[in-house]
Amino acid sequence: MGLTNNDIFKKLRVAHKLRDDDIVKICALVDFKVSKSELGAFFRNENHPKYMECGDQILRNFLNGLIIHLRGPMPTKDNTKQK
Repeated sequence: MGLTNNDIFKKLRVAHKLRDDDIVKICALVDFKVSKSELGAFFRNENHPKYMECGDQILRNFLNGLIIHLRGPMPTKDNTKQK
């Protein structure tokens, strides 16, 4: 059985030593709102009644925010060439 989005999210959280507050801030960098209670549902055991599957959109936005968090915002491209 392969990794689920929840597994990937959990592994990234542990690898980067992120707390729920950090993840909320990282998602906010890409204008994506996620609550601490939602995060708790993603990180629960699959057998827990309040467990929730992490969708592709949530993981994608987190990854995009993580890139900005680690590298900084993407520099703007200057269309005028210097001669």
